[in-house]
Amino acid sequence: MIKFFYNNAPNPMKVALLLEELGTPYEAIPVDTRKGEQFAAEFLAINPNAKVPALVDGNVQLFDSNAILLWLADRAGRFVPAPPDFAARAEMLSWLMLIASGIGPYSGQAVHFRHFAPEPKAYALNRYDFEAHRHWGLLEQRLHGREFLVGDTYSIVDMACWGWVRMLPFVLGGEAVWEQYPQLKRHLEAINARAAAQAVLRLRDQHVFKTEFDRDAARFLFPQNERLVS
Repeated sequence: MIKFFYNNAPNPMKVALLLEELGTPYEAIPVDTRKGEQFAAEFLAINPNAKVPALVDGNVQLFDSNAILLWLADRAGRFVPAPPDFAARAEMLSWLMLIASGIGPYSGQAVHFRHFAPEPKAYALNRYDFEAHRHWGLLEQRLHGREFLVGDTYSIVDMACWGWVRMLPFVLGGEAVWEQYPQLKRHLEAINARAAAQAVLRLRDQHVFKTEFDRDAARFLFPQNERLVS
């Protein structure tokens, strides 16, 4: 059985959505990053980058959420264009990697500087908020006049988007953001209505993760700040 290492952050949740869509049996193994469990030797042997999600299936080990999405979908032959439809696959890869290299990193940095970074942070927040909005604007524009992000069917690109778009008010600073991104809200609500998305919400209740952002949590999540301690 697949072992799925996760927490409730955006990247693990999009993998959970695909696992549920596929109906693939899996064991959900919590990794509490606010407790530093991502640095355990056993986990680093699976993902030396000390991030969730990660996945083990027999002798196959994967990390990075978008790599996992692509591998699972390719293995199942679902939710992804397959050869010989190379044009559709190229389109899918382009948008999947846009989410991987743009949506995720810039949204993550916008969250960091909006909610966690010490002052002064105006310059950094302005940069990452601007870039996050720019990337989300690309997806909003893409969804005008189309139900899904790629082609005519629901795919792993939609799932990758779902992982992050659920957090959009937290990323960009409040519920009013939905007025700016109505197509993304429509897309989110359509996926939320799916049985697989409801199953992911139940998964989130299976394990209790630390919510307190204390000194230890800050040290585990932002180890770079230790260099600033004199």
